[in-house]
Amino acid sequence: MSLQFIGVDPESGQTGSPTAWVDEATRDIVLQSYIADEATRAECIEKNAPGHDKVIPDGETVIRIPAHMISTLREACDAAERAAEVR
Repeated sequence: MSLQFIGVDPESGQTGSPTAWVDEATRDIVLQSYIADEATRAECIEKNAPGHDKVIPDGETVIRIPAHMISTLREACDAAERAAEVR
């Protein structure tokens, strides 16, 4: 695995920094961010995709990405698409 750093939340200082990377081998977007609070997790479970179990499966979690990181996420998506074109 080789992660390409995309960006970090510029408003977070030196600790607790939401961050985005792209896995250059799989083109997956890898995110570090804040764990969603229980109220958010409960609403995500309640409003899950139709036909899906109302549970957050083992090995998954809900994270919250600050809205001001949208441009960083777009950059990560673009990097993942560029990596796909190279293949």
